[in-house]
Amino acid sequence: MPAFSYHALDAEGRSRKGVLQADTARAARASLRERGLNALDVSPVSESVAQTGGRLSVTQLALMTRQMSALLGSGLPIDEALGALADGSDGVVRTRLVALRARVMEGATLAAAMAEAPGTFPTLYRATIAAGEASGRLDTVLARLADYTESRQALRSKVILALAYPLLLSCVAILVVVGLMIWVVPQVINVFERSHQALPWATRVLVGISDVIAHDGVWLLLPLGLLAVATGVAMRSPALRRAWQRWALRVPVLGRLIRAADTARFSRTLALLVASAVPLLEALNIAAQVVSNATLREAFARVAVRVREGSGLARALEESGQFPPVPLRLVASGEKSGRLDTLLFDAATQQERELDTALDITTTVLGPGVILLVGGLVLFIVLAILLPIFSLDTLIR
Repeated sequence: MPAFSYHALDAEGRSRKGVLQADTARAARASLRERGLNALDVSPVSESVAQTGGRLSVTQLALMTRQMSALLGSGLPIDEALGALADGSDGVVRTRLVALRARVMEGATLAAAMAEAPGTFPTLYRATIAAGEASGRLDTVLARLADYTESRQALRSKVILALAYPLLLSCVAILVVVGLMIWVVPQVINVFERSHQALPWATRVLVGISDVIAHDGVWLLLPLGLLAVATGVAMRSPALRRAWQRWALRVPVLGRLIRAADTARFSRTLALLVASAVPLLEALNIAAQVVSNATLREAFARVAVRVREGSGLARALEESGQFPPVPLRLVASGEKSGRLDTLLFDAATQQERELDTALDITTTVLGPGVILLVGGLVLFIVLAILLPIFSLDTLIR
């Protein structure tokens, strides 16, 4: 059944927009009148999913996937499941679902219809659904895909939240120190300068820093801005970005965090694809694409090459030098026992625990480290102010 987008006014004169399904534009207008809407414009939705506009958030995509899994598991055909989801949705979600249903009713597979909107439905998503359609287990595959989407979003949120506290603490500390140097320190130092007292070296250093920040602070921001712009331009160069990411892996805490996050992402993606009956070589190539660090991505891409040449998966991962020992043993055991998909999920869980440990270490180190640094700066400021007071008290006695 064709789909039509509409712009209408309700009984109170408020504008309404949406998508509905009808045999003809005339039937669509009649349906709107039955709802108490006065149609201003009714036009057919483009047959191409890519032209429907708008993108789905990760949360919307996960919810849509889980609801579709439940509907297909209850025995509904794909087109009816998409129609039911569209009826209960609005906005860009409804538009996407209506367009998908139109393509499915024209004879396209669900994966093929989603391939017309690669920005919304990535390669991993489409390959998994294609495997599910081919195997006849689309409802099970969609449930796994929803779990994967939610876990990946949770992983991302976990990393952001872990780094947000030290970053926020650093910003507040900088503002506090700058405020002291601009407004508090000058007023206190003026008292000593009027007394023509010889100031200790720490006080003189503090006065110099305060003068620079107060009078030339804008000029200090200029090189920082230029550095930020230069960094942004440099990161557009694949060679420089690769060199930066290679260096980041060698930094003790940061490198462990990046490695744990990317190997966990790779393991869970590969586990999902293998469990969904995607061929191993295709699964390896897709899983390598979700890795953010270029060095690790290239290493995992070489794993696919080694497997294509006849090497075992565990052997190829071990040769890459980027996969931790415990998950590696799980993969090797999965290959020997024929339970590769199950033990790949176990390996992903192990890597996510490693990531939790790395995040705990990060917050444990950075949080107190920032506090100690700020405490040292404030201590220096306080001592620089108190030393002239002690000297003046000695002179008076």
